[in-house]
Order: sequence, then structure tokens, then C-alpha cells
Amino acid sequence: MNLIDKYFPELSATQREQFGTMLRLYSEWNEKINVISRKDIDNLEVNHILHSLALVKFLKFTPGTMVLDLGTGGGLPGLPLAVYFPEVSFHLVDRTGKKLKVAQDIATQLGLTNVTIQHGDVAEVKGKFDFVVSRAVMPLPDMVKLVRRLISHDNSNALPNGLLCLKGGDLEEELSRYRNEVLIDNISSYFKEDFFATKKIVYLPI
Repeated sequence: MNLIDKYFPELSATQREQFGTMLRLYSEWNEKINVISRKDIDNLEVNHILHSLALVKFLKFTPGTMVLDLGTGGGLPGLPLAVYFPEVSFHLVDRTGKKLKVAQDIATQLGLTNVTIQHGDVAEVKGKFDFVVSRAVMPLPDMVKLVRRLISHDNSNALPNGLLCLKGGDLEEELSRYRNEVLIDNISSYFKEDFFATKKIVYLPI
């Protein structure tokens, strides 16, 4: 919790408790189900929770915003964001049922009433969302094709509705067709840990 406290001193006592519980639950679940790489579980706070919360530094969602977390796995980045934004609704979707079981249990134990979970493909998702978030699920052009129909045109945030993706590495080729629209933000401008040196937030309005 030291780094979460450091970078987010505005957290309430309830949120701090929720993040502490989240760290414990992910570690406990990982002993039963490989939610996070077993080699990486010791880096849970930095590589997973803090990484998810980078989106908070980029855009503060307004209350009532609807967010789809595509390919959430065990609930990342959706669950950390749901703790930070209790007045924002998060719909978590993944095709791997056993990982969603972890996400559902953690959401329940944290008392998150702003989270819904769906087991299945994005093609089965109904409704409209202001933003779709993801952590390196698939190349951006593929994601745009899948989620365009789900993006609402009623903008209520500081940025127009669209995609918010957490990515790393060389993105030049992947993003080439969107070079005039996409915004790339270096997470290292927010967090100073070595892990974030090559990590980026990719925002594409739709």
C-alpha cells in the first residue's frame, strides 16, 4: 500500500482499506488460480494495481460515467478503478470464467456496488458506454472494430468518449492508421518506478 498511498494521498479511509483488502485477496486467489503470473505476484501493487490506476492520472471520470473493461481477466483495470471512482459504473467482460470468478469474489468482498460482470465475448455485450478500458488485450485496430457500436455519443467527460488502453513497447506500427487522432501518454510522467519506463496510456476518441 505504500506506493498507492504515495501517489493517491486523496484516498478516503474506506478506499485505503479496500485497496489493502484487494492486495490480500489477489495474493490469496493466486495460490489457487493463476490469475497473475506466479513470478509477478510479488509485484502486484506496482505492476497491476498501480498500473491500472494510471488511468486516474490521465482522466478523472465524472459521476455517472459508464465504463466497459474489455478482457478484464481477474478484474484489471476495472476493480482498482471502481474503488477509486465509486460513482462510476464498471462492466467487466472476459471469456475466461475462472478468472471472472476471482473478479466477482473480490468485488463482492470489497462491497463494490458499481461493478457488474459478464462471462462471454464482447460481441454479446449490450448497451452503451462512455469509455472502453483494457490492458494490452489486443491490437487497437481490432479493438476498434469490436467496440465501436458500444460507444455512446453523449459526452460528459473532459475528453470525448472512446478507448483508453494500457500498453507497452513499440506502438508505432499498431497505431499508424490513427496517428492524427490518437493521444499517447507516458505513464512514467506519473509514476517513477522502473516498470513504467515503457508503459503508455493510449487514448482514441470514437
